[in-house]
Amino acid sequence: MKLLSLLLIMLNMAVALELGKVPTHIYIEGERGAQINGDAFSSKILKDKVYVLFYVDPDEKEMNEHVSTALKAEKFDRHHYGSVAVINMAATWLPNFAIASKLKKKQEKYPDTLYVKDLQSVLVKEWDLADDSSNVLLFDKNGKLIFLKEGKLSDTDVTELISLVKAKL
Repeated sequence: MKLLSLLLIMLNMAVALELGKVPTHIYIEGERGAQINGDAFSSKILKDKVYVLFYVDPDEKEMNEHVSTALKAEKFDRHHYGSVAVINMAATWLPNFAIASKLKKKQEKYPDTLYVKDLQSVLVKEWDLADDSSNVLLFDKNGKLIFLKEGKLSDTDVTELISLVKAKL
């Protein structure tokens, strides 16, 4: 019985992301969330381009705005570069309708970014990302994680991120 309990606990534990590895596939749809247009989201799209992914608690939305601004200023070729913003809706007291309204405005400011609503902290549970924070991840064209930072990125972090994007394009 103890062995079975231990096995169940291990199966439910998040798998921490590893640099240089393709993370486990995640799928967000239905009660778990969706893209803001209602379509399901699959992490399998994070390949064939260099992708930056922001995983953000809505209460911390400004924490890495300077990173988004710096990336946008680079004007990377969208045929080879993509961006995804996954909003950890479960990490805030704000009502979902209020967040959805703000996401529409963000979509206007960053029209090439794919926005995803994570209603159940899926990436916290399945990828062991920081909850109640801002996470910035970068994937190469093979879907391997090549950059991961949680919390506010320093100027050095932003320079490293942009250099990695340029190197992998």
